[in-house]
Amino acid sequence: MSASGGGKAILAAFLANLGIAVAKFVAWLISGSSSMLAEAIHSVADSGNQLLLMLGGRKAKRKADAEHPFGYGRERYVYAFVVSIILFSVGGLFSIYEGVEKLTHPHELENVWVPIAVLVIAIALESFSLRTAVGESNHSRAKGQSWVQFVRHAKAPELPVVLLEDVAALTGLVFALFGVGLTAITGNSIFDAIGTLMIGTLLVLVAIVLGIETKSLLVGEGATRGDFAKIVAAIKGGSEIDSLIHIKTLYLGPDELMVAAKLAFPSDRALGEVAADIDAIEVRIRAAVPAARVIYLEPDIVRQPSTATPTEQIVLKSED
Repeated sequence: MSASGGGKAILAAFLANLGIAVAKFVAWLISGSSSMLAEAIHSVADSGNQLLLMLGGRKAKRKADAEHPFGYGRERYVYAFVVSIILFSVGGLFSIYEGVEKLTHPHELENVWVPIAVLVIAIALESFSLRTAVGESNHSRAKGQSWVQFVRHAKAPELPVVLLEDVAALTGLVFALFGVGLTAITGNSIFDAIGTLMIGTLLVLVAIVLGIETKSLLVGEGATRGDFAKIVAAIKGGSEIDSLIHIKTLYLGPDELMVAAKLAFPSDRALGEVAADIDAIEVRIRAAVPAARVIYLEPDIVRQPSTATPTEQIVLKSED
């Protein structure tokens, strides 16, 4: 997995969630708290999710072949999307079910201070995991970019997934502490059930956000506005062409961008000169945007605007 995949953050989150899951299950068995059971299932789901992200990173490294000529980079998007489904179904829906069950069939909690102690320790461990994810994300987060923008526009799905999972885990632990704590103070187990429902609702919302963002990557996203502008500037930065007729970009994977463009060359330029000019333009594009590893440049001649195809007109108007 590339550095942009946040392998360190994924490993930290996996180890934290695995240890926390065991502690939560023990606390649930001792106390009978539905909030602790919901949190334990949440941690198990998160641990499985981190394994899936690591598996996706491994599969994405496979070399291109005849069946997949552009490689397997999008495997990382597929596994990130599966993570959102698991978080929704296993984590969110189970927690909501458990909360409703506890509301309809309430029972008193035993040894209530055990889950409270486990929750406090878990908050400390999850805070460490989140701190690691934030540190890893800062390496790839653009200067001045907000966290919302980072999650929405990051091309490597692993870090946004881990960030959202860690934030959801910390918030869920606070909800669980709220439910168990009020139950311990009042003796009314309805607060434990409410805490469980709050955890389930939170996980469903996070899963929906993850699903929407990952779906966009699966469908196919082009270069960011900043990178697109750099590519256009690199193409126009020399004296080789008369004009840029048409350009499209597409991420084949988090670290691999495809650039396809139609360029208008002077009609009197020899074929050998055109080939040399294209090579020079490709060098400038890769220097400006290193992720632009697959480049297709088609030479053409200047046409009147009325003769351009509808697709060419739309792309130039919306992107150039």
